[in-house]
Amino acid sequence: MLLDGAMGTELEKRGSEMGGRTNLVNPGHVLSVHQDYTGAGADILITNTLTMNRINIEFHGQDIDIEEVNKAGADLARRAATKNQLVLGDLSSTGQFLEPYGEYTEEQFYNNFMEQAEILKRGGVDGFIIETVSDLREAACALRACRDISDGPVLLCLSFSSAEKGGYTIMGNTAEETARVAEEYGATAVGANCGELEPEKMAELAGLFSKSTSLPVIIQPNAGKPVLGNDGKTTFSMGPEEFAEALLRCIDNGATLIGGCCGTTPDHIRAIAKRIR
Repeated sequence: MLLDGAMGTELEKRGSEMGGRTNLVNPGHVLSVHQDYTGAGADILITNTLTMNRINIEFHGQDIDIEEVNKAGADLARRAATKNQLVLGDLSSTGQFLEPYGEYTEEQFYNNFMEQAEILKRGGVDGFIIETVSDLREAACALRACRDISDGPVLLCLSFSSAEKGGYTIMGNTAEETARVAEEYGATAVGANCGELEPEKMAELAGLFSKSTSLPVIIQPNAGKPVLGNDGKTTFSMGPEEFAEALLRCIDNGATLIGGCCGTTPDHIRAIAKRIR
């Protein structure tokens, strides 16, 4: 199955700011991105709600109503989806640390994710994706919350810094450990997105996950390495055709759910759609 690609960089191209606030201040741009991914052949659309949990919003002092922004995110993706597409509510990191590295308990993280997941579910999502998380303990809190309120699909993706020595995140979590937690708490699929790895290295991670679990493996790489331009804007180095070829190697290594993260566009998704179909 094919997931969609990046949201933030596509919003920036349209003249909007990245992030969930755009659901409220410029919903037409969010809707148009979703529609472009639908036209590119994505089977799954992901809501523009990545960091729209209470802890993250309040820490950054954002004047955003958590219920309003998540409901809007679910509605916009739902409006763009065809009857054959799934819409997954997007959850990600709080941006904070659990004890003993930070001030938060697992119960606080669980309640934080439960609140966001409940709003997204009321908004009509078919399930959830937990992504761009580097701490497996935090991801487990989100996974438990999603599974406690939904029998639908819940996909789990961590961001990895290396594919060597079993792969590891910046918090030291390996692919094997991630797969074990995914199985324990009822994830539908497990894998990796974003992080510091180019698509070719993500193919190695796909192989590690395939050897560690019988769950479907999900891989969503960035479009190569980020490049900072003279104008201060970040672009990514890998074009659609090269990206699609790299994703085929992920499939060869066992990935059955694939998509794109930072820097990917509807053209990237269209290129891989043509190859897998």
